[in-house]
Amino acid sequence: MDARAIIAHLRRGEDPSREELAWFAQGLADGRVSDAQAGAFAMGVCLRGLGEEARVALTLAMRDSGDTMSWSCDGPVLDKHSTGGVGDCVSIVLAPALAACGAYVPMISGRGLGHTGGTLDKMEAIPGLRTSVSEAEFKTVVHEAGCAIVSASGEIAPADKRLYAIRDVTATVESLDLITASILSKKLAAGLEGLVLDVKVGTGAFMKSADEARALAQSLVGTANLAGCPTSAVISDMNRPLAPSLGNALEIADCMGVLTGETGGPLLDLTAALGGVLLANAGLAGGVDAGADAIGKAIADGRAAERFGRMVALMGGPVQFVENWRRFLPEATVIREVAAPEIGFVTAMDGEALGLAVVELGGGRQVESDVVDPSVGFSDVVTLGQKVVKGQPLLRIHAAREEAARKAEQAVLAAITLGQEAPVVPPLVHERIG
Repeated sequence: MDARAIIAHLRRGEDPSREELAWFAQGLADGRVSDAQAGAFAMGVCLRGLGEEARVALTLAMRDSGDTMSWSCDGPVLDKHSTGGVGDCVSIVLAPALAACGAYVPMISGRGLGHTGGTLDKMEAIPGLRTSVSEAEFKTVVHEAGCAIVSASGEIAPADKRLYAIRDVTATVESLDLITASILSKKLAAGLEGLVLDVKVGTGAFMKSADEARALAQSLVGTANLAGCPTSAVISDMNRPLAPSLGNALEIADCMGVLTGETGGPLLDLTAALGGVLLANAGLAGGVDAGADAIGKAIADGRAAERFGRMVALMGGPVQFVENWRRFLPEATVIREVAAPEIGFVTAMDGEALGLAVVELGGGRQVESDVVDPSVGFSDVVTLGQKVVKGQPLLRIHAAREEAARKAEQAVLAAITLGQEAPVVPPLVHERIG
C-alpha cells in the first residue's frame, strides 16, 4: 500500500478500496502516514467526497485502528450521541433512565467544543468524580450501575484522534464524510447494539439549517446501520437552550432537578423522546411512545436517580450525591441578574453567542490547556416566546469576578432579542430518521 496512490485516487474523484482505507487508517494510528499525507487525504475527501460504501469502509477502518469493546450483559447495550448544542445535558439524565429500563449504557463522551458544552466537563463538576477510567473500571461501573459516562481512552479509534487534529488545522472539519466517520468510529468501538443520534439544528447548533441537519442525520444513520449497529436519529431544535442553565455545575443542577422530580420542561421531553426511540428499537418497549412513557416513569419513580447516584459513587463522587446534591456543587462568587431593557416577547436567542459568553466566563476552553471553572455560567434563562416586562431578569450570571460578569451582561443583551409580537416557536423535535 502507498499513501500517495490513495491520495491520487481521491484527487481523481475515485473512491479508495476497503483495503486501502484500512491501511491508511492504521497508518494514521501508527505513524506510517505523515501529517502532510493525512492533510492531503482530508482535503481530498472534503473536496471530492466519498460514496456510501467508502464512507462505511473508512468508519470501520478508523474503528478498527485501536481497541474495540465487547460486553456480556443481560440486556441490550445502547448509547446516544448529540451533535452539540447549548444547555444540552440530556446524556446525564438519559443514561441512568435507560439503565433503569433494563439497558446498559457505556457512554463515551467528549469535552466542550467551540460554543457547545461538554458532557465530561459537566460530570467533573461533581466533586471527586473521575471520567478517565481504565477499561476494567469502565466495565465494572456499567455492570453495577447500568451506565457510565467516561472519556475515550487513547486506545479507542486512534486514527480518528490523529485525523481530527489534522482536520482542525486544515479547514476540513466540515466534511460530511469525515464528521460521520469521526463520530461513529468511536461509538462503534464501544461495542454498541443500538444507537440514537440527536442531531441539533438552529442558532445554538453547528448545523444552522434543516437541510444541513437532515443531510448529516441521513449520513450517520445510513453509515451506522450498514456498519452493523441499529441506529436512528432525531433532529431536535436548538434555537433556544434546552435546559434553563448554561454552565457545568449549573447544568448538573438542572439534571438533578429533573431526576428528582422537581422540574421537567424540554430537557425531560427530549430525554423521553430519545429514550423512547432506543427502547423501541432494542425491543424493550412496544413502540416509540411506549418507550418514552417508560423513560418518564423511570424518572418519576426515582429509579433513574438511584442509578445515577450509584454511577457517581462508583466513579469517585460523593456517595450521597443524589440526596444532597445542592451541598456538593460549586457556586460562583458573583451572581447578578440581567434585566430586560424593555417590555416584549423573546423573539430570538443567539445560542452560539450565549455559549461563547459562558466560555469567556471560564466555563469552557479557548485553548486546550485552559482550566475550566465549573461554577460559572447562566441560570434561569428565559425561553423563546416568553413575554417579559422591563426590569424582569432575562437570566442570572454566575461569574468569578465582577468585571467578567459585566462583560457577560453585554453579550447577553446582544444575544437575546425582544420584540412586540410573539414569535412562532419551533417544535422541540423536528423529525425522526431511520
